[in-house]
Amino acid sequence: MNSLVIDATSTKIFLVIINSKNIYTSTHENSKSNFDKLTIFINDFLKNNEISINKIDQIYVNRGPGSFAGIRNSLSIVKGIHLSRNIDYFCFSYFDFLDKKPKNIKDLLKKNIIKTPKWIDIPNLCNKYKIKKNLIKPLYVS
Repeated sequence: MNSLVIDATSTKIFLVIINSKNIYTSTHENSKSNFDKLTIFINDFLKNNEISINKIDQIYVNRGPGSFAGIRNSLSIVKGIHLSRNIDYFCFSYFDFLDKKPKNIKDLLKKNIIKTPKWIDIPNLCNKYKIKKNLIKPLYVS
């Protein structure tokens, strides 16, 4: 099973492919010019690792909180892939992986309490916390 993880919420764009044998990663600066190139980054990343989009079984995309443009673009691209290739996607937030949900997200972010899980754990965490597939609820911070 091949899983693709996309995170464009922070200062870097992270792309990760997880399969039973290997983990492949790629990072890019998260800038206005790179938002338009996200589909190119994904396509090149898949080609460089000799994996076709048709071989991707599931996509995991970070829905925030974070950069409005990064979230919007990554969610749009994942939705387009889903519509064209019928690949299921899961929109996660690191808040989803907390056993106790925060009352005030902004204070939690300022205190830097959230610990980012390892990329390889994202599919298992989405399963553990019952993240629904094909559902988008972005979490923007202004």
